[in-house]
Amino acid sequence: MLPTHIDSTELPRILQRLMAEASQKQPEDTAALPRRSFLKLAGAGGLALGAFPHMAMAQAAGKGAAASTLKPTQQPSAFVQIAPNGEVTVTHNRLEFGQGVQTGLPMILAEELDADWSLVRSKSGTNDDAYHDPAFGMHLTGGSNSIKNSFTQYRELGARARAMLLSAAAARWNVDVSILRTQAGTVLGPNGRKLGYGELAEAAMALPVPEKVRLKDPKDFKLIGRPTTRLDARAKSSGRQDFGIDVKHAGQLTAVVAHPPVFGARLASVDDSAARAVKGVKAVLRVPLDRGAEGVAVVADGYWPAKLGRDALKLQWDTAAAEKVDSDRQLAQYRELAKQPGARKFDADMAPLAKAPRQLDAEFVFPYLAHAPMEPLNCTVKLSGDSAELWVGTQCAGLDGAAAARTLGLKPEQVRVNVQMAGGGFGRRFVSTSDVIVEACEIAKAARAAGLNAPVRLLWSREDDIKGGYYRPMHLHRARIGFDERGKVLAWDHVIVGQSITAGSVFEPFQVKNGIDATATEGMRDPYPLPMRLTVHHPKVNVPVLWWRSVGSTHTAFVMETLLDEIARSTKQDPVAYRMQLFGDKHPRHRAALQLAVDRSGYGKKQLPAGRAWGVAVHESFESVVAYVVEASVKDGQPVLHRATAGVHCNLAVNPRSVEAQVQGAAVMGLSMCLPGGAITLKDGEVQQGNFGDFTVPRITDMPEFAVHIVPSAEPPKGIGEPGLPPLAPAFANAIAQLTGKPLRQLPFNLADAKPA
Repeated sequence: MLPTHIDSTELPRILQRLMAEASQKQPEDTAALPRRSFLKLAGAGGLALGAFPHMAMAQAAGKGAAASTLKPTQQPSAFVQIAPNGEVTVTHNRLEFGQGVQTGLPMILAEELDADWSLVRSKSGTNDDAYHDPAFGMHLTGGSNSIKNSFTQYRELGARARAMLLSAAAARWNVDVSILRTQAGTVLGPNGRKLGYGELAEAAMALPVPEKVRLKDPKDFKLIGRPTTRLDARAKSSGRQDFGIDVKHAGQLTAVVAHPPVFGARLASVDDSAARAVKGVKAVLRVPLDRGAEGVAVVADGYWPAKLGRDALKLQWDTAAAEKVDSDRQLAQYRELAKQPGARKFDADMAPLAKAPRQLDAEFVFPYLAHAPMEPLNCTVKLSGDSAELWVGTQCAGLDGAAAARTLGLKPEQVRVNVQMAGGGFGRRFVSTSDVIVEACEIAKAARAAGLNAPVRLLWSREDDIKGGYYRPMHLHRARIGFDERGKVLAWDHVIVGQSITAGSVFEPFQVKNGIDATATEGMRDPYPLPMRLTVHHPKVNVPVLWWRSVGSTHTAFVMETLLDEIARSTKQDPVAYRMQLFGDKHPRHRAALQLAVDRSGYGKKQLPAGRAWGVAVHESFESVVAYVVEASVKDGQPVLHRATAGVHCNLAVNPRSVEAQVQGAAVMGLSMCLPGGAITLKDGEVQQGNFGDFTVPRITDMPEFAVHIVPSAEPPKGIGEPGLPPLAPAFANAIAQLTGKPLRQLPFNLADAKPA
């Protein structure tokens, strides 16, 4: 969902740039917990361990100990709350939007805490510095980094809390702490003594927080690695789970916005008389929007009157200065651009290409894609004097809090962002311009100026969301490959044309090198030892673009894996054996994932029904490898995916059940790229799709039988939210090509190429 090539040492600089316009970032206070935060914890009927770290440090200093150097991200006080009945609430430092961190991070902490899992609960954090990604130094949910970057952090948080509880029990019993042990939320002592964590929390919270702790040997894990039902499963399956869209406050108003039909357009005239006459409408406000555009917000006492008011607006738009993109013209322009010299990512010698005994020329076309999460975008803003509070499902609470502060004329510390569970996002809830948050704050500010002193919830409709911009970019790939009779590639000349998703953003200085956005080329060439020349063009187009689940690998994996399959077919080699030969002995994780998928699918051993074929693909993204072996057919000219078997190497799987769900969910998105109607197109500058009726997503009837198998590993976990997506489409396409003899070279699939030869 986010760039994967940013050096972690650069992230603090990025954060400073993001917040520079809002205010200078306050220095971290590694000791004090804000008074209102403690009162909230205590008032909730529980005690946060280390809630008075400044007192604990003073006590320790009185005994000659050095003051603590722990950062806020290392303090249990912000993450662990233990109620008198022993219930443990773990705060997670990420947005939960379907990927399972609400369960995975508490599992990690509870493992080292030795908590009773039946008593563990979880809640979302805020824009407090304690909830920074410990590796990047900023609030961040993306890049499949949540479990990977917080694995050691949450283990140490749990171990610190456990050590404090043990010390409190030792003091109460007047025994040496070394003779005590913990089990399922209880401290066990000599002579059958035992104390529940809830009985010890008050005493433990006043103790110094240990800086160094001993972590468990992985062989002693009781929770980590065990398939575990998610903590939110019951609420979601019963319809009781609240999301950002469900936030309600007394007197709350709802706003909807009329956005321009062409990106960047401004208003020529507004007739809002009919809108103001709609019952329930409180105000009609002209507001600035993202990318220099303008819009009209209708504020009402509910969504329906706000929508009716918007429908009644009579607006004239000035689109004269805005580029009006047309998808057909754009493709023609990209084809011409692909013939021109450009920036080079790889620059292998192409002399062998002309003399190669076999030649392959291919063009691939990938459309714009909308994120289309199930929960449309929303943000609730409450203004109170010289402060503001936001409720929003955000992937970067600090960035959005700073943008809110800038918009409202406040300091960052005067804005509190309450991170809400979100119904999907896939990257759309982290935009460096904070477009939706700024829009909500502009409306709240204008509403207050109009005399409406009430919380305001901005709510986008499904059509607003799909037409609202920030898409996965359109791409064109051109490849000329020369190889010999054994399939050895002698030269591979490749061109990519597509917008940069980081150009013009704060990420540009760190992502764009020599004119090439690294997110556009990730997944090209490696891990295969290919002599490749890679040329890249990044045209500027008036369509806002953004990362989309698995970022560049959404298109690069398809190109690489279908072309390699085509070389294997043309030289009459088994596609699995061909890939294994290319891996050699340098890529054991790729080999293991592919072999597991092959073994569990029955590839090459079982007889497929008539009209079906195998398809294979393997790809690494976000440091995890996923291989698919699929079975597919063509029915009435339509490609049909019947079965998919995944082999996954993500190192240690904290919760195998979540890994399985993530791979399945990612595969569904991968399938969505293949189906007719799964594209965003533009005509005269306007997006032509508006809802699921014309922007296709897979239905239950499109779903194959699905099996996920995980390569066992005790190595620290890697990313898993996105890696399941890239190889699904090429595996499907390779199966169809086996049946028809025609390679599929565009997404969604071209049905003419899917017909049997």
